[in-house]
Amino acid sequence: MLAGLSIRNIVLIDRLDLELAPGLTVLTGETGAGKSILLDAFALALGGRGDGTLVRTGESQGQVTAVFDIGANHPAVFAARDAGAEVEGELILRRVQMADGRTRAFINDQPVSVQSLRNVGSELVEIHGQHDDRALVDPASHRDLLDAFGRLEGQVKAVREAHGAWRSLREELDAERARVEAAMKEADFLRHAHAELSALDPQPDEEDALAERRSVMQQSAKVADDLREAFESIAGNQPLAYALSGILRRLERRAPQAPVLLEPPLKALEEAMNSVELAGQVLEQALRDCEFDPHELETTEERLFALRGAARKYSVPVSGLAELAERFAADLADLDSGEARVADLEIQLKAAETALHKAASALSQARQKTAKELDQAVAKELAPLKLENARFTVSVEKAGEEPGPDGYDRIEFWVQTNPGTRPGPMMKVASGGELARFMLALKVSLADRGSAPCLVFDEIDTGVGGAVADAIGQRLARLGSKVQVLAVTHAPQVAARASTHMRISKSAPDAGKGRKKAAAGASVATRITTLASEDRQEEIARMLAGATITDEARAAAARLLEHAAG
Repeated sequence: MLAGLSIRNIVLIDRLDLELAPGLTVLTGETGAGKSILLDAFALALGGRGDGTLVRTGESQGQVTAVFDIGANHPAVFAARDAGAEVEGELILRRVQMADGRTRAFINDQPVSVQSLRNVGSELVEIHGQHDDRALVDPASHRDLLDAFGRLEGQVKAVREAHGAWRSLREELDAERARVEAAMKEADFLRHAHAELSALDPQPDEEDALAERRSVMQQSAKVADDLREAFESIAGNQPLAYALSGILRRLERRAPQAPVLLEPPLKALEEAMNSVELAGQVLEQALRDCEFDPHELETTEERLFALRGAARKYSVPVSGLAELAERFAADLADLDSGEARVADLEIQLKAAETALHKAASALSQARQKTAKELDQAVAKELAPLKLENARFTVSVEKAGEEPGPDGYDRIEFWVQTNPGTRPGPMMKVASGGELARFMLALKVSLADRGSAPCLVFDEIDTGVGGAVADAIGQRLARLGSKVQVLAVTHAPQVAARASTHMRISKSAPDAGKGRKKAAAGASVATRITTLASEDRQEEIARMLAGATITDEARAAAARLLEHAAG
C-alpha cells in the first residue's frame, strides 16, 4: 500500500506530507483547491510525464516522494532490482522536476531512468478516471487481467515454457540446417581434398627431415673424393699410424738411457697414434655415409615436391598439412552427423510443437470459460451503477494458427452501452462517465486478482447522484477491503463510505515564505487535513448544501454517515 506521500513546490503545493491508511480514503474539497494537482504530482512520482510548468512559481525545482509498504515478493520489488535499486523493506519512489523541464528519477535513492520508475510505478498504482490518459484500459493488459481473474497463471507459465522450448529448438534446427547446407556445397571438395591428403599422408616435421637428407645426398658427391684421399693418407697402403708405431718403438728402446728426455715425446706419440686411429675411423664412416642410392635422391625430391605442391594448393605451410587432413576428415564426419542431427531435431521440434499446441489449446479453453465468468461478475455490478441496459463482454479471438508465448488468444474488453447499439472496444464505445463506471465494475470483480495494491479513482462519480453515487461508494468501500483505494470525489454519498476522509483546501503559505511567494505571484498553497468525525460531518454537509451549510444539510450528512456505517 501507499504509506506516505510528500510533495514539495509543485504548482500550488509548497509543502505537503501525507500519511495514508489501508481501506478507502476519499479526498474532497472545493473546485480549484488542488485535487487534480495532487494527482498530477502523484503521477509524476510514478513515472508520469514531467513538465517544467509543474514547478511552483519562484522555485527552481519541485519534488514528489511516494513511500510504499509491500511484500518482499511483490513484482514491483523485482522491477526495482532490475533497475539497479536495492530494496530492503520500504520501496521509495522519488521524482525531481526542474523548472527548465529536466527531471531526475530515484528508487530508494538510487538514480534510475524515468522508464524504470514508470515500470515500477505501474506495478504499485492504477489511476482511473474519466480521461483516456488516466484510465489504464490498454487492451494489451486485458489478457493478463482475464488470466488473473481465472487464476490461470500456471497454465500461462506452461504455455510460455512450451513456446520457449519450441522456439529454441526451431532456432537450433535452422542453424543446423544452414550449417549442413553450407557443408553440402563443399562436400565434393571435402571428399576430394580428404582423399588426396590421405593418400599423401603428410607427417609432422617431414619437410625438414627430407630437406636435410636431400642436402646431404647432393653434397656427398662433391666431398667424397677429398674424404677418400684423406682416408688413404691416414689408413691406406702405408698408413700413418704404422710409421708412427715404428718411431715409437725405437724411442721406447732408448728410454732407459734418457728417461727424463724421452718421456714427453713418447707420451705425445702415443696420443698422436690414438688420434690418427680415431680420424681413420671417422673418415671411414664418412665415406660410408657418402654412399647412397641415386634413386633415393630422386624419391626424396619427388616427396618434397608433392608436399610443397599440396601446401601451395591448400594455402597452408607443409607443417599444417597433417592438421588440415584431420580437419577435412572431421568436416566430413560432421556432415554425416549433421544430417542425422537435423533429422533428430526435426523429430524433437515436432514433439515440442505438439506440446505447445496442446498447452495453448487448453489455455484457450480455460480463457473462454473464464471470460463468461467475468462477463457475469461484471454484469452484476452494472445495474446499480445506472448501466442496467449496458452489457460487458470479454472478446476472446484466435490471433492466428500458430500460438505465441501467451497462447492463441487476442483478448479485449467490449461493451454495449444500450440495446440496439453496436458493441465495440470499451475505450471507443463508452463515454467518459460510462468508462469510469465500467472500470469500477471491472475492478470490483477483479478486486483480489490482478490488481495493483493501490487504486486511485479520480472523480468517477461526476454527473451522477443519489442511488448511483451511493452504489459507487459501496463498491469503492468493497474494493477498499481488498486493496488500498484513494478516491477524489464530489459526491457526499461516496465520501460517507470512506474509512479515512481528507479535505483539500487553499490557504496562505508557510510563515516566513509568504513575502517571497507573494512577490513571485503564488500567494496561496494547497493544504490537506485528515478529518475527525465531527469535521467530517461538516464537510459532507458542505458537499450537500454548497457555500451555506444549513441544519438540514448537517442532518442529512449525519444520516449518510449512519447509513454507511450500518
